[in-house]
Amino acid sequence: MEIAVLGGGNGCYAAAVDLTEQGHRVRLWRRNRESFKGVLDKQAITVKDKKGTREVQLHLATSDLKDAVQKADLIVIPLPATTQISLAKRLAPILEDGQVIFLPPGTFGSYLMSKTLAEEGCQANVAFAETGTLPYLARKYNEETVSISGRATRLPTGVLPSNQSERAFHILKQAYPSVEPIQDALDGALMNAGPIIHPPLIIMNAGPIEHFDRWDIHDEGTQRSVRNVHKSLDAERIKIREALGYTEPHFPLDDHYNLDGDEWMYGNGAHEELVDGEDWYEPLDLKRHRYMTEDIACGLAFLVSLGEWLNIPVPTAAGLLSIASSIVGEDLRKTGRTMENIGLSSKTREELKVLLQKGLVQYEVN
Repeated sequence: MEIAVLGGGNGCYAAAVDLTEQGHRVRLWRRNRESFKGVLDKQAITVKDKKGTREVQLHLATSDLKDAVQKADLIVIPLPATTQISLAKRLAPILEDGQVIFLPPGTFGSYLMSKTLAEEGCQANVAFAETGTLPYLARKYNEETVSISGRATRLPTGVLPSNQSERAFHILKQAYPSVEPIQDALDGALMNAGPIIHPPLIIMNAGPIEHFDRWDIHDEGTQRSVRNVHKSLDAERIKIREALGYTEPHFPLDDHYNLDGDEWMYGNGAHEELVDGEDWYEPLDLKRHRYMTEDIACGLAFLVSLGEWLNIPVPTAAGLLSIASSIVGEDLRKTGRTMENIGLSSKTREELKVLLQKGLVQYEVN
């Protein structure tokens, strides 16, 4: 299958390598040509995983977005949610009918990108899909090398518009057999683990993060008090899901930490594998780390606003968002990714349901 992978981050490199080794023709695009020079010159990425270290030759590494996207069946975008609007504007003139755009995870970026494409006059009939986590536990060692310490075994995924789910999943499962179809894109967005795992970790470890040169928030930083906040925050996520009519499995975060629980997205024992390695023992910029700029400013802000839209109290989420706002000196409830700021707060539940099913731009679906 023809696949485009867009971006130069950890998940982007991991996806390019993994999908290439599955036998797909992968075109990897990165905007920053200077940082990408080593890969462009070799047309290859070095990967380190349980199989050892090896160089994987790509079908194409390019800094030309059109060259990457043209004729691709699947477009994989493992980029931060903060890039979605600007990237959608660049994609608008070059997308083609029938393409599937996969956001792993999306933070409801499927809606935002679809809205942006419509505003830019894009006429291509594309479907978006988003899931609950990045398909890989991965870290780049440098601009030519990526380490993959784990792969997702279950990927609950929803499609926008949901009336194109059958077509989208036919394409998606050729690349990611672990994809599990769920109702729609909002169902997928509310599986996003980042806004549940990361806000307590980065906020409750703020002192050590600012004091030490490096601090592993997934190991030393994950103590019982933090896990208690995780449980409370995740209970609010599940309450919102149930209010919207989304059913089990909800993939409770407890299963990520509990070896005796149901298999979570990365499989049983993934947390132990994560902390056993040193890929996550890293320098952290408290205010600029993606856990703050993406998982809190986008994901947690969206969760809080959705709870308020539904008239469901979310005190843990709202409290964490308020503390984060104090840390960064910005009211993230006003400026973040919220129902108000993305233009959905005036919708009724029924109107939102129709939008999720039919999309913003409606096409004839065979």
